[in-house]
Amino acid sequence: MNRRERRATAARQSGRTSPAALCQAGFAHLRSGRIAEAELCCQRALTLDEQHSDALHLLGVLCFHAQQPDAAVEWIGRAVQQAPKAEYLLSLATVLERQDRLEDAWQHYSRALSLKPDDAGLWNHIGDLLWQLGRMDEAARHLQQALKLNPHYWEAAHNCGMLLLELGRHAEAVECFDIAERLNRASAALHQMRAVCLSALNRFDEAEADYERSIALDPSLAETHNNLGLLHWRFGRLEQAFACFDRALALRPDFHAVLNNKAVVLLHLQMLDEAFAALHRSLAAAPDDAQTLFYLATLQLLTGDFERGWAAREARWRLPSVGLVDRGFSQPLWRGDRPLEGKTILLHSDEGLGDAIQFARYVPMVAALGARVILEVEPPIQQLLGGIEGVEQYIGRSSTPAFDLHCPLGTLPLAFATRLDTIPLAQGYIPAPPATRVKTWQDRLGPRDRFRVGLVWAGNPDHKNDHNRSMPLRTLAPLLDCDVQFVSLQKGVRDQDRAFLADHHDIVDLTQHLTDFSETAALISCLDLVISVDTSVAHLAGALRAPIWTLVPFNPDWRWLLERDDSPWYRSMRLFRQTTRGDWASVVDEVRVALEGQLSARRSRLVEPSPTPSAAPVPAAATA
Repeated sequence: MNRRERRATAARQSGRTSPAALCQAGFAHLRSGRIAEAELCCQRALTLDEQHSDALHLLGVLCFHAQQPDAAVEWIGRAVQQAPKAEYLLSLATVLERQDRLEDAWQHYSRALSLKPDDAGLWNHIGDLLWQLGRMDEAARHLQQALKLNPHYWEAAHNCGMLLLELGRHAEAVECFDIAERLNRASAALHQMRAVCLSALNRFDEAEADYERSIALDPSLAETHNNLGLLHWRFGRLEQAFACFDRALALRPDFHAVLNNKAVVLLHLQMLDEAFAALHRSLAAAPDDAQTLFYLATLQLLTGDFERGWAAREARWRLPSVGLVDRGFSQPLWRGDRPLEGKTILLHSDEGLGDAIQFARYVPMVAALGARVILEVEPPIQQLLGGIEGVEQYIGRSSTPAFDLHCPLGTLPLAFATRLDTIPLAQGYIPAPPATRVKTWQDRLGPRDRFRVGLVWAGNPDHKNDHNRSMPLRTLAPLLDCDVQFVSLQKGVRDQDRAFLADHHDIVDLTQHLTDFSETAALISCLDLVISVDTSVAHLAGALRAPIWTLVPFNPDWRWLLERDDSPWYRSMRLFRQTTRGDWASVVDEVRVALEGQLSARRSRLVEPSPTPSAAPVPAAATA
């Protein structure tokens, strides 16, 4: 028995014990595990003063230890009413947190924090609680304040780094992980998380070093091998990438995310059988995994298995990485499974502009089933697609019309059970632009004395596959010697291309007038040919029935299929494919040869003399 406990015992024995002394002795007994003695002290204190706040608090704490949380809340709550001390507020908040009453717990922790504003541990704990409540920005501020109060607080630095990583604030997260790493250099998980942030910041050499350090500290973390494999894959180090994936799978054979990554690499190499095998193995480990189903759908559609591909592709709605937003409509989703006669259906864009143009071909088919069609697409293509047959109203996302059913445009191929041989309206479906608008573009372009070719060399830089599908403008330089009037259709010229474009006046650039896709359609109508990488302009030209040559990377988007130079989606399209990953030069050479062939045929038609009509035969003289 320590000195404090001996004094309390002496006070009780002398009959001079106060409630405060009894509570002090009770907490001493509690800390030493003597629960019965603590309860006795508490009862005696409350007998002397039934409203004594320390005694009420002690009784609440004893109830909590006895796994009576409701009673604990009641007694500690009474103590708070008597005297809202930080100690009582923290006890009450702790009990509420254990009951998963997180919002109530937060309120009491916050009151305690107002009494103890310099308590770094309390700032850290509240930050963690706010994180659980989904109040991420507030949580980050609390964790940062904990670290400010105590710059050597490893837990706060680690927690703050993890939260900032989740928020995508990678540079700030790295700063926190740097602090944590200085305080504990032996954490493999910390090096792994910092590497993730560094990779997101394009600091790839540092990321690779951190992954390697993490593996050296703990080679049993399959996630680290997987992430390092992805980094190797990004830079084309295929042998190292596969080795990393295989090490991860040796540690966790059913690690479906690694199997998915391996399948994607195999797909990019067009090792299709192996990619299918990896995905089926992944599905065996996680049968309803949305990412696996989406990858499988991509592979099925790429190989022409539309029947299974469309169905599996619906998994895209469960993928945050795809960026689709479930609109939460109360009206039913239409998938071709119910009559449309007399119904109003909202058809809404769910992916990119090119996807919306591609799948807008189904709008007349929906209208033909007796539906009134409302079409909701992004502003740049509203006017363009609003002219498609069957559209009764076209709107933007901010409008709230009344409708009975809805269907995303990307789900329409599934609704109509589209097969490779039943793709509708491949001959074109967007109405020709108004003659007045085309005339305006003809006037801008001037006399039509040469073959006119539109050029698009890059897509949206934010697209996840942009590094594969886009090219620098200078890559097309071999085409510029052809006797052609080239016309830029490229919106959003990148810095690396701006100087080249300015130095080549033989490329007409009137793109400042391309305010939406209706204007682009009118300009395309003034051209003889469009040459484009895989962008929305390629879809637009195909939907207009305009001649379009599309330049496709070695690993193509699913819609361009494999090993063919035509597209079943657009009859006027010709495909030029990379035969080696990343090799655009040979594709451009092939395009140049084809373009020279077009020009030669055109010149032959222009110089070929018109056939001279032969003299009419003189009728023979009538004989008697």
